[in-house]
Amino acid sequence: MNKFIAFLENNLSTPMAKLSEQKHLRAIRDGVVSALPFIIFGSLFLIIAFPPVAADSAVGEWAAKHIAEILIPYRLTMFIMTLYITFGIGYSLSQSYKLDPLSGGLLSLAAFLFTIGVEVMDGVGFVLPMTNLGGHGLFVGMIVSIFSVEILRLCKTKNITIKMPDSVPTSVARSFEALIPVTFVLIVMTIITVVFGVDLHSLIDKAVAPLVKAGDTLPGVLVPVFLITFFWSFGIHGVSVVGAVARPVWEVYLANNSAAVAAGQDIPHIAPETFFQWFIWIGGSGATLGLVIAMLLTAKSSYSKAMGRATIVPSIFNINEPVIFGMPIVLNPVLIIPFIITPLIGATLAYIATTVGLVNPTYVMVPWTLPAPIGAYLSTGGDWRAVILVLINITISVLVYLPFFKMYDQKLLEQEKLEETSDNKVAI
Repeated sequence: MNKFIAFLENNLSTPMAKLSEQKHLRAIRDGVVSALPFIIFGSLFLIIAFPPVAADSAVGEWAAKHIAEILIPYRLTMFIMTLYITFGIGYSLSQSYKLDPLSGGLLSLAAFLFTIGVEVMDGVGFVLPMTNLGGHGLFVGMIVSIFSVEILRLCKTKNITIKMPDSVPTSVARSFEALIPVTFVLIVMTIITVVFGVDLHSLIDKAVAPLVKAGDTLPGVLVPVFLITFFWSFGIHGVSVVGAVARPVWEVYLANNSAAVAAGQDIPHIAPETFFQWFIWIGGSGATLGLVIAMLLTAKSSYSKAMGRATIVPSIFNINEPVIFGMPIVLNPVLIIPFIITPLIGATLAYIATTVGLVNPTYVMVPWTLPAPIGAYLSTGGDWRAVILVLINITISVLVYLPFFKMYDQKLLEQEKLEETSDNKVAI
């Protein structure tokens, strides 16, 4: 087992951990994370616009009457999330290159807006189409952000900048330093979108369509679930590794789902990140709330009893690093098995239940520290069946963890008895 673990760590987990820290992937991850407060804020207004009450109730009738006004905060935050994410990617990538992050963020945002273009509307004048400002335009936003910052870096490296005297304030000097790369990037974007009329969004849609489609299938759910728990088994933050690649796709699903609800259409996707958060990662990666409950119910060793009492509250709020590193699960041949198996079972059950319509798909981003039943209820727009599904998955997780935990707990108990006997001999 030790040789097998060493082989996997050297040949898979370590290279993947390094990949997750690659500058461009890290910038994309940071850009998405930086927009989460706006996404959470905006998505909450979907619950207000479509409250989980009867349509003919006083609250339901009020919401239907004022739906246009209620959705304004949503349309100015989550609905145009790519604007925020694009700036965040440019800012983060520039910072990693030790460039002026503000210039990188603004240049990335401007380059993305150039892919949108403007439309002429009779009686109004020029308007900015909003469709591609949301999740639909996320892939284009990532590409143009990286392109913009790389041009900024190239100009800085090759000294293709306008130098100002030392007496000029730093902020002004940095603005002039960015003038040449800004001009180059925006001219390129103008040629692409205005002169040649290329719709980058349509091109990228066709290119990533297989990826988007695959990620919404059952295998597309199970693969990231397995990889996340696999990396955690070696002490590597699995969500950071896998999320660097998968999160942009998950954000597209969430944006499309919320837009469909706002437009009164059927929800198209099963597997945005909220699906994983509330139906699979109950208590944290590995669905470890089940392990903690098993500890509280059956622990015999003093260590397990203490761990159960210490970790139950954090686990309820989906914080499970104390369990992962405290039991530990990391590099523990016994507990790694249920740690990987439990989320796979929960993911399969949740995917089937959502696909056949037993539970509404998730479309609201709520804070990840909420207890799972509450988070699942809110993220599905108030579907009480989501609470039942969470409770079923918690029960399954307890049952799966229980025999493995008993085995490990018995080992801890024997060690404690052995140490107690040894201490008594020393005392004598």
